[in-house]
Amino acid sequence: MKKIYINGNFITLENDNIEALATENDKIIKTGSKAEILELADANTEIIDLNGNTLMPSFIDAHSHIFALAKSLMQISIDGLTSIEEIKNCLDKYKKENQTDEWIIVNGYDNNILKNREHITKQELDEIFPDTPVIIENKSRHNGIANSKAFEKLNITKTTVDPEGGRIIFDTGLLEENAFIDSLKKIPLPKIEEIMNAFKEAQEIYASHGITMAQEGVITNELAKIYKLLSDKHEIFLDVVAYMDYINVDEIKKEYSKFINKYNNNFKIGGIKIFLDGSPQAKTAWLREAYANEPEYYGYRIMQDEDVEEILENSKESNLQILAHCNGDKAAEQYINAIKKVSGLKRPVMIHAQLLGLDQLPDVKKYNIIPSFFISHIYYFGDIHIKNLGIKRAEHISPAGSSLKQNILFTFHQDTPVIEPDMFETIWCAVNRITRDGKLLGEDEKISILEAIKAVTINSAYQYGEEGIKGTLKAGKKADLIIVDKNPLKVAKDELRNIKILETIKDGKVIWKI
Repeated sequence: MKKIYINGNFITLENDNIEALATENDKIIKTGSKAEILELADANTEIIDLNGNTLMPSFIDAHSHIFALAKSLMQISIDGLTSIEEIKNCLDKYKKENQTDEWIIVNGYDNNILKNREHITKQELDEIFPDTPVIIENKSRHNGIANSKAFEKLNITKTTVDPEGGRIIFDTGLLEENAFIDSLKKIPLPKIEEIMNAFKEAQEIYASHGITMAQEGVITNELAKIYKLLSDKHEIFLDVVAYMDYINVDEIKKEYSKFINKYNNNFKIGGIKIFLDGSPQAKTAWLREAYANEPEYYGYRIMQDEDVEEILENSKESNLQILAHCNGDKAAEQYINAIKKVSGLKRPVMIHAQLLGLDQLPDVKKYNIIPSFFISHIYYFGDIHIKNLGIKRAEHISPAGSSLKQNILFTFHQDTPVIEPDMFETIWCAVNRITRDGKLLGEDEKISILEAIKAVTINSAYQYGEEGIKGTLKAGKKADLIIVDKNPLKVAKDELRNIKILETIKDGKVIWKI
């Protein structure tokens, strides 16, 4: 069916000015003046009056964990609670209303907003849940707190050796990095009916923010099995691209070959994900210069150099893209050095790139590395970065401005469920660089509204190798569109985060409407 959009503002990202746009089925068929586009209309054409609203390309998620968002919808949320007492009261209320001895997962925890920034402890959880296994997941998704029953179920004792790239603090219940991630993998998933309902809700959340293409940041064998089921049952209505946990690559490639580098019912497996360090707000990011006020502490690595190089070689041989989680500049250095030794990689991505050094940008450009900045860190964690890193380093968190000056293509993401997949808030962060406490963090790293929009549309399409079919409004491309209530190129910069998505359209069909 043909649709024609008129009487609005159009942001095409094709360096043109148009008055109307026509789609047919899942494609854009023509853009141009109102008169010439209306000539395409026939008796069955739907004419859509934008009433002064703005039509633009839909957003493309450069990095997140959509299934983790679905899981979080089935868990207890303590997001926004600012004291241990509030957390304990919330958990105690849940216990009284829900008698269970099954695993309880709590999300949304952020010790950085607690009054003294100290973690809740295993002992405090034991007081409420002496017989039920509980894990509280930090909002960063890089650490968590387990109670004694959880340690018992996970076979963690006082003598358990720390895994490589992780730490177990047995006395307090704190699990860091691989110790935490490995523990989550051992917890049984909910029933498939619950998963399907939650996954649908998660997709609707993405669509409500104008996103038509999402990422599954890391899949294991178990999760690949679930995605196959969701795909076979036609339960995926966004495009979802997944990246394999490097440990499971051979098994997933063999068992799920039909998804490798090609969509089946909106799902495909695009490559491999590795983790090279942790997070700066949890002080587990791997740095070249020590953390402020801790002159001997630099965070720590997750993987050895030779292992990184071997995985890159394997990804090259298999024509698989590599995504490397690098928050610290030492982790970025490790990744860059590995890429120098393995040429011909398929659009390698540096995920987060929070402390990517300005001196490292020439190599990023030379070796065609795509930094995907978690730019919203500036608002959500900027104040803690000043404390942990000092103002000089904190000002260059997510160096988008410096990257732009060197003609480096970059993308933005939210690492959902760390934060909501709110693209206009992300654009606002990139343009204004304001922290929660209202501090300006890095005037020189600000970018224009147009460049920020590109980072979540055409640049993200390029990251996935889909720039030929997505990311701009052009004849022949997918009819993946959004209608918004204000033109982001014309609003005041501080109003960007208040722009409302009115409709999200994928393949020519409305998948979300306000």
